[in-house]
Amino acid sequence: MDAAQQESTEKAREQQTTWYGEPLGTLFRRLIADLGLNQARLAVVLGLSAPMLSQLMSGQRAKIGNPAVVQRVRSLQDLAAEVRAGRISAAEATSSMDEIRRTSGGNVLGTHSTATRSSSIGVPANPTKRVVREIQALLRSVSDATEIQGASRLLAESHPELAEFLRVYGIARTREAVEHYESHQG
Repeated sequence: MDAAQQESTEKAREQQTTWYGEPLGTLFRRLIADLGLNQARLAVVLGLSAPMLSQLMSGQRAKIGNPAVVQRVRSLQDLAAEVRAGRISAAEATSSMDEIRRTSGGNVLGTHSTATRSSSIGVPANPTKRVVREIQALLRSVSDATEIQGASRLLAESHPELAEFLRVYGIARTREAVEHYESHQG
């Protein structure tokens, strides 16, 4: 890899860290290990081609362009946490991955929305967190953190509630966004 390619790859990984919390190669390798997958199976579950997954992992490509794929990544992260904690088995995880592959990325307000792991396998659905993650994925799919932060600053004086929304859902951690969402529900 020449110096220009190496610089481009490093920049892509830095952007991934801003957008997704860490480089996608690190995130995807952890999902592969935690969920007992290989790259080909991960690509299928996410709804990506194997070459696209490889480009994201290697830093040849920085951004996941499809909000549904971003939501599937977040759903797999939640699933992997459940497996690591021992709350669900490998078999249950496999069933959940199939459901994530089929259903993630739907309309936030629809009945067939994102990857809810069925409570029949012992994992309670968290509709608030699911909605928040979809809002975050949508915002982060159209803009990076720097742009969202800039827009928030521009709106702060004239539209403070909208500025707060952008900051909380576009930049902040999911926990903070869930707290914000819950505090604004009737």
